[in-house]
Amino acid sequence: MIVRKLRIEKGLSQEQLAHMAGISTRTLQRIERGANASPETLKCIASALDTDFGDLRKDQDMPSGTHGILPQLSQKEQEAMEYVRDIRSFYMHLIQYAVMISALAVLNLFTSPGYLWFLWVAAGWGIGVVGHGLSVFEIFNPFGDDWEKRQIEKRMGRRY
Repeated sequence: MIVRKLRIEKGLSQEQLAHMAGISTRTLQRIERGANASPETLKCIASALDTDFGDLRKDQDMPSGTHGILPQLSQKEQEAMEYVRDIRSFYMHLIQYAVMISALAVLNLFTSPGYLWFLWVAAGWGIGVVGHGLSVFEIFNPFGDDWEKRQIEKRMGRRY
């Protein structure tokens, strides 16, 4: 996660940093998500970011059992990054919806133009997309802000 933080602080996109480091964008994305990288790759990234290789190596050695928690970031930075991820997730969902419904509409119009069955799929999936958007943009949140925390505490209490 330190790679992502340093990249953002330097104002670089993933593509720009990957190009500067001589690695693929996909490799950089994996590293930013917590995948381990070879020392050679980390050296290339450290050089491109003008930082110490040891700092990046320490981040790789950290246990990654805390999925969803961003180490070495302030609470405000963590919340902002999680919010941006949620927004990106919603937009990806919306794009998938648009592409798939368009494909189904074309398929429907070619196979059985007398009955527009794709509208049923569009309506059902559309309800899910709208619910996702309402939740992400905090218009309607059925679980509340503390729901996840309460559920974690509840599960931890049962196990131990």
